Formats: sequence, C-alpha cells, structure tokens
Amino acid sequence: MKNTYYKGDKMLKRAYDPADVERFKVLVEIFRKHGKTYSFDHLMLMAQGYQESQLDQSRRSHRGAVGIMQLLPSTAADKAVNIHGIDKDENLNVEAGSKYLRLLVDTYLNDPAVTPRDQLLFAFAAYNAGPGNLRKFRAKAKDMGLDPNLWFGNVENAAAAIVGRETVQFVSNIYKYYVAYSLLDAHDADAAAAKVENNSAATAP
Repeated sequence: MKNTYYKGDKMLKRAYDPADVERFKVLVEIFRKHGKTYSFDHLMLMAQGYQESQLDQSRRSHRGAVGIMQLLPSTAADKAVNIHGIDKDENLNVEAGSKYLRLLVDTYLNDPAVTPRDQLLFAFAAYNAGPGNLRKFRAKAKDMGLDPNLWFGNVENAAAAIVGRETVQFVSNIYKYYVAYSLLDAHDADAAAAKVENNSAATAP
C-alpha cells in the first residue's frame, strides 16, 4: 500500500521554486497571525495552502472553492465560521480556512488520545474528504487492527481502502511541504542571524 500511494511524487510540486518562495515570504505573517489565533503551527497551515492553491489567492475550482485555502464561500459564511469576502481578500481567506480547521478539530477530534499533530492531520483529511468519511476511516482502521488515533501508517491505510488515492496523497503532500517550509524557515532564520552578527562585527571598534 505504501508503494502504491507514496512511491511517486509527481503530484508534489517544488515548494522551493523561486516564485513560490516569494509568495511564501509575502504571506508568512498572515499565516503566523491566524496560526496563533487558532492554535496551529503556521507552517503546517501554509503547507495546506500550498497544496490547495500554491498559495494563489486567484485560484478557483470547478466546485466553487476559492482562494489560497480553497474553501467554499458558503462554508465560510456559515454561522459556525461566519467570515465573508474570502474570494476577495487573502487575509480573510486564510482566516476562514484556519477557523474551519479549528472547528473540525474541536467538533470531531476532541480526544486526548489523539496528539495535536494527528488531530491536524485528521482535520486535513476531513477538510478534503468530509467529516463523515473521517469517521469511516477511523472505524475501518480499528476493524483492520490499526491504530485509529494515528494517521501515518494506520488511518491513512483505511482511507486508501475506502476512498482511494486522493485524500491519502493530499495529507502526505501537506506534510512534505511542511518539512520543506520548516527547512526554509530555519535557513532564513540562520541567514538573518548571520547578517546581524556580520553587521555587529563590522561596526565593532
């Protein structure tokens, strides 16, 4: 099953493409703000945004999803999220996507047996396939003798058995982009620190 769903990375775009890195740098503070508000790692949110739209606010799907987080305006406008104008404003779009993820976690994954990381991975799966399917994935995992509280190597296998490749690849890609963004963020932090150190050395008496 791992060979079937993970061997090829054709769907995985290059998160280090210069144009994509530039979008990352432009949008990182928006994601940082909403990650803090809704208690998520902002780089994980950015990884989802990249998977959904390559961080492109102008992106539209044939199903009517819009913007960076590819959320339906009707979902964002629902009273549980209550954010309007996500098609026009990237800040509102990211906020709505983050708030909806928090709603998924709090409503369907409020379980101390599930780690915060796996709560978010499950929320990504529900974002893609729907909360009803997430319940089926976890139940199927239990029936298969797998851990219903772990995504990788466990519930993802049940998801593959029920709905096929799409959701498994969706979550897998997000995590790969998260690793890429974490490395990029660490590199930028090191470069900034080195610049400060060099400037201090240059101005020292």
